[in-house]
Amino acid sequence: MRGLRSDPVTSVTVRVPAKVNLQLSVGPPRDDGYHDLVNVFHAVSLFDEVTASDGARTAGEGPVAVSGETTVTVSCEGDSAGLVPLDGENLAVKAALALAARAGRPVSVHLAIRKAIPVAGGMAGGSADAAGALVACNELWGLGLTGQELMEIGGALGSDVPFALLGDTAVGTGRGEKLQPVPVGGEFHWVFALAEGGLSTAKVYGECDRLREATGERVAWPQADDVLMAALAAGDAKVLGEALVNDLQPAALMLCRPLVRTLSAGREHGALGALVSGSGPTCAFLAESAAEAAELATALQAAGVCRSAVTAYGPVPGATIVPTDHR
Repeated sequence: MRGLRSDPVTSVTVRVPAKVNLQLSVGPPRDDGYHDLVNVFHAVSLFDEVTASDGARTAGEGPVAVSGETTVTVSCEGDSAGLVPLDGENLAVKAALALAARAGRPVSVHLAIRKAIPVAGGMAGGSADAAGALVACNELWGLGLTGQELMEIGGALGSDVPFALLGDTAVGTGRGEKLQPVPVGGEFHWVFALAEGGLSTAKVYGECDRLREATGERVAWPQADDVLMAALAAGDAKVLGEALVNDLQPAALMLCRPLVRTLSAGREHGALGALVSGSGPTCAFLAESAAEAAELATALQAAGVCRSAVTAYGPVPGATIVPTDHR
């Protein structure tokens, strides 16, 4: 979290990044239904913006009142906005309510979410919006909570929320919410192939468990990969591309078979590494340079294996307040 101010304001905008999982190693199910993970998060330059403004809007102004005096609107390219809940299930709304409860104050706020992170695409867009809401409302209400305090609230909302606050690159353990920053020796260039529709994270984890049970796979306790860590520290894209791994990928491919063709096309057109991002269905491809990433994105779109392809770089900072003169 960066850029916290103390002067009174009536509107605060926070920019928050998408993530790609460079390593997602999934342990066996725990008694609470979650899995122990080793999750190497990497923040990339696809951003949502969350603006928190004083006072809920009325029904006549468009948004639906989702919880008392909290309202939300969502805008994004295409028709994906319809996939984002506008009720109490919206994670940004949950974040605002949790923050107000922590501060012991009434909540009256409008959240305007402008999305560029794929919806239900395995890049933690909902978690990013929650992180954005936490930082924006903390600033708007002048609460002065620390980054660590916001991470504690965020961790109770979802496993990926703390990383959206932190950004850059980090190893997440536990459910993914316990973070250790990772040194990175350079900038990495990515292409993200966006699919039609989305995949349910819960269904992908369930399919992962089913496949493991069906094959009798013995699940080892997850550990961070030394080769991947060394590649990050050295800024070595070629080695990093070979070390990318996602234990959820077989499950995602079973639930969304067209992704097999998408991954194959990326490799055929020169990607250094290819994997499903998180629970999917977005596919991530590592390129040698920004120019090669642009060429790969064009090739993927021409091959007809994705709805669209976008380029990005990483690592980038986590949730950051946008100065007023930059809005």
